[in-house]
Amino acid sequence: MTNKVLDRVRDLLPAITDRAVQAEEQRRVPEASIAELTEAGVFRMLQPARFGGAEASPVEFYEVIRAIATKCPSTAWVSSVLGAHPWQLALFDDRAQRDVWAENPDTLVSSSYAPTGKLTPVEGGYEITGRWSFSSGCDHARWVFLGALVPSEKGMDYYTVLVPRTDYRIEDVWNVSGLSGTGSNDIVIEKAFVPAYRTYSAADQANLVGPGQAVNTAALYKVSFGSVFSNTITAPIIGAAQGAYEAHIERQRERVRLSYGGQKVSEDPFAHVRIARAASEIDAAILQMERNMNEQLRYAEAGEEIPFESRLRARRDQVRGTERALEAIDLLFENSGGHSIRKPNVIERNWRDAHAGSVHAINDIERALAMFGKGAMGLEVTDRML
Repeated sequence: MTNKVLDRVRDLLPAITDRAVQAEEQRRVPEASIAELTEAGVFRMLQPARFGGAEASPVEFYEVIRAIATKCPSTAWVSSVLGAHPWQLALFDDRAQRDVWAENPDTLVSSSYAPTGKLTPVEGGYEITGRWSFSSGCDHARWVFLGALVPSEKGMDYYTVLVPRTDYRIEDVWNVSGLSGTGSNDIVIEKAFVPAYRTYSAADQANLVGPGQAVNTAALYKVSFGSVFSNTITAPIIGAAQGAYEAHIERQRERVRLSYGGQKVSEDPFAHVRIARAASEIDAAILQMERNMNEQLRYAEAGEEIPFESRLRARRDQVRGTERALEAIDLLFENSGGHSIRKPNVIERNWRDAHAGSVHAINDIERALAMFGKGAMGLEVTDRML
């Protein structure tokens, strides 16, 4: 099946390439890129058809994100995060979906899921207060998903809450060495009201249910949150490695025509081995990601429960996908020699951005691998990102 959005995005890649330095300098994705990607349908790929969305497979969505990341990982990171949020919003109460999309289906939602905010129960909903960091692409969004804790009989329950731009302010704090074009600034709220229907509990998330499934019945909205969102973070990292690989191969093919010390560069067997290893790691990361998401979709389409083992494996392969991408880009960085540290340079930028993306909490490798190991041994595994 042809990925029509990918075809449109490929036409945009030269302009995205030209704006990569601008994104870093401005510390946010240029408005022109957001407008073009919106027009291409990137942000509606996982959006419900009721609001003009494509209800596409996450596999197709990740393919688009990786293509963008080959040229500008910051733009891909923002596209991935903002593009995945329509999937989660589709699980919210229909009233919340209409609040966001009724007037403009292209309205974007950013996020900051760490539960650094406090929810206080009040009549009709909650009062929310707090500060949240790392809200990528927040300047382009009119709403935000925020993580917060609310007191309960068990201690504290985790909720994702949906808040409009009128209820929060953005503080410009993003000054970093990698993914600097993502504009991942802070969100600050001082006592805002959140209606109960604009909340989504971790318990529903873990059980793969949500009130929005009553109106959004596609299999897409029955796959696991932990798989969709973890791969949303890994896809741009894999794409960054792909971009570094393409740039490295292009440069090496040019050098094949030249001689270096009387020996053609193309005859260096160690360089060839690094290239082969890098290519294999990238391929493995992509194939495992696609296998896992396609498997979950097949279960959902058949109306069957997604096995817990499948969810565990998806998280295992997601963190390994990040590891594989980093190993690949490190090999290419080494293979490029002194050329790799010159700026501006695709390999240098993608290397920085891939490593920056790897420190996201979802890429806690030991945590994800330990969950898989426990599950394989028949031990109980509980985690809200499964």
